[in-house]
Amino acid sequence: MHELTGRVGEAQNLVSYHLARLRNARLVSSRQSAADRRDTYYGLDLARFGALLAATGEALHPGLRLAPVPGDTALAAPARVLFLCTGASARSPMAAALARLHSRGAVQASCAGSHPRPVHPNAVRIMREIYGLDLSGHEPVHMGAFAGQTFDAVITLCDRVREVCPEPAGRPDMIHWSLPNPATGEPDDITYPLFQQTAAELSNRVGYLIAGLAARLST
Repeated sequence: MHELTGRVGEAQNLVSYHLARLRNARLVSSRQSAADRRDTYYGLDLARFGALLAATGEALHPGLRLAPVPGDTALAAPARVLFLCTGASARSPMAAALARLHSRGAVQASCAGSHPRPVHPNAVRIMREIYGLDLSGHEPVHMGAFAGQTFDAVITLCDRVREVCPEPAGRPDMIHWSLPNPATGEPDDITYPLFQQTAAELSNRVGYLIAGLAARLST
């Protein structure tokens, strides 16, 4: 909360009030840190914002009908993106694959972990069944392998890796997506729905990431 109040320059009780209103309207979501549960991460539901804006425009006049398709935003130049999570066995390889897919190869996406493990079978299954992508050959990589390399954006996908992420070279966009780990240690058939949810959220977030990169790199 102190980070938000510092950014907007308002008192904590006022920021808390408005966050509560935004959560009630399903425009903002919140998650407690999986690392120590002391911090709370807030996120905008950009898809809902887009749907409401589109509905508002169409209600005012047919000529204001909006149809945002962030994943189809063209990149003026190739972009390098690094996705990080603890094990790099589920969230980060799925995110990297989706970034390459949605950008039609314009995003050179890599992934790594602080304690890398082999790719999870459900990640392979989800990417193959829903997106037609093959992750079976994915090799785990430690994030230290990318030390000194420059990226346009570095995205941490879990709270633990955010705390140990080294300062990247250059001046990339540092973005944190606090996503629960679908690999809970339970049997694969139990966690499969969690992987479905994670893949869907990653696909949505990656689309907006590409739109943001396109806007940044075009200036």
